[in-house]
Amino acid sequence: MKNKIQVLNEKLAEAHLGGGEVRINKQHEKRKLTARERVYYFLDGGSFEEIGILVTHRTTDFNMEKETYYGDGVVTGYGTVNGRLVYVFAQDFTVFGGALSETQAEKICKVMDLAVKVGVPVIGLNDSGGARIQEGVRSLGGYADIFYRNVQASGVIPQISAIMGPCAGGAVYSPSMTDFTLMVEDTSYMFVTGPNVVKTVTNETVTAEELGGASTHATKSGVAHVISNNDVECLEDVKKLLSYLPQNSKEKTQKLPYTPGDEKREILDSIVPDNANKPYDMHQVIKGIIDENSFYEIHKEFAENIIVGFARIGGRSIGIIANQPMFLAGVLDVNSSIKAARFTRFCDAFNIPLLVLVDVPGFLPGTDQEWNGIIVHGAKLLYALSEATVPRVTVITRKAYGGAYDVMNSKHIGADFNFAWPTAEIAVMGAKGASEIIFRKEIKAADNPELKLAEKEAEYAETFANPYKAAQRGFIDEVILPHDTRRKLMKVFSMLENKEVVAPSRKHGNIPL
Repeated sequence: MKNKIQVLNEKLAEAHLGGGEVRINKQHEKRKLTARERVYYFLDGGSFEEIGILVTHRTTDFNMEKETYYGDGVVTGYGTVNGRLVYVFAQDFTVFGGALSETQAEKICKVMDLAVKVGVPVIGLNDSGGARIQEGVRSLGGYADIFYRNVQASGVIPQISAIMGPCAGGAVYSPSMTDFTLMVEDTSYMFVTGPNVVKTVTNETVTAEELGGASTHATKSGVAHVISNNDVECLEDVKKLLSYLPQNSKEKTQKLPYTPGDEKREILDSIVPDNANKPYDMHQVIKGIIDENSFYEIHKEFAENIIVGFARIGGRSIGIIANQPMFLAGVLDVNSSIKAARFTRFCDAFNIPLLVLVDVPGFLPGTDQEWNGIIVHGAKLLYALSEATVPRVTVITRKAYGGAYDVMNSKHIGADFNFAWPTAEIAVMGAKGASEIIFRKEIKAADNPELKLAEKEAEYAETFANPYKAAQRGFIDEVILPHDTRRKLMKVFSMLENKEVVAPSRKHGNIPL
């Protein structure tokens, strides 16, 4: 028995070394943790239970049977994060560059299947050069097995991907189908085809960082939801993100202890400028509404004219969607519509109430937007909010013009409660543009057209640039003082906590993708 125990211990020790000390050192030289170091840091101390530690590949082509490693390039198992059960897999770059093999895929699929059965989040720590080319179609089949499970788990359990090294070719599609993708600055990248192929096919010269680095995907493509400075910060970001989420689609998020106090926030009374054309930072409105330091922004550097993220109000986890007047005056465009629609659908899938803060002058005009499909992309946000059955509350802080008023969680598309500040302007368009159309003949015939336009603009503003016409119709439930917003929201979200909606029977809708 003693000899058998020794054999097992030797095999386990070998498995823990992955690709060996030399390759581990190279990983550290690149400012990267190893797969095991990442897992041990991420999970609560002593909670990790590994699955498949002694698995090896089965390939004999190209003399591969002479080079085998226990675990075969991925560490898989389960443990807890702040006491909550999660499943995790971490690709090991020290073993064949983390390249996906048939057996590595089987290990990943096993933890994904278990996560769905148990109803807990699954977190993938990606660090792989792509498919293991020595295995040919078996490796490609492994990717497809993972993709299929991503889709089956979508909306059932939270799926989070941390890109902590290379992620190229077929490897990129699994993270893209998970709920959130985090990337590490300078050490991670994602692309379907690398710089060499790009150079050959299109004659473009581009570096891996420029083509698919963290900053590129955080600002240009929107593939990355969060970017972190290093591995440790990335793992902390995943932990923080998890804190706002439930374990699965059948549960609600955990409510943190909160003792009500004076919920007035006088700072909110002075944020919106008197000049309707002057911008202000919607982050200041969010800060004045939510629990202190609870806002966790998603897609921070992508489509900055809209803000999305998680926060807490009275200890409750909520999702926030807010126009940002500081960028493009807060208009809706292609990217902001996609960003907000995706966030909406995630929150709805996992029972996270939505707060929508509105200051929107409309949709961005121009050939660029029209030719890039603003109609269908704007419809994505309209569809997502109309479909959402979670508690939905709107606060109009200033402008709510045109079709964008309808889209931004109006009463007409099923919002549960709609507040407006006294500074709200709810109309088809701004006073100047409307006056130029309605009073065109009068202005043209006037001795002083500019003065006449100013008069008519003031007349239109007096009539429509306020929340009261909408309130008279019941489209606004209550016009509230800004400093009272937090107290009102705490009450209304509490009131809506047990909201239920019976949806029409259907296989699924056809969102305008």
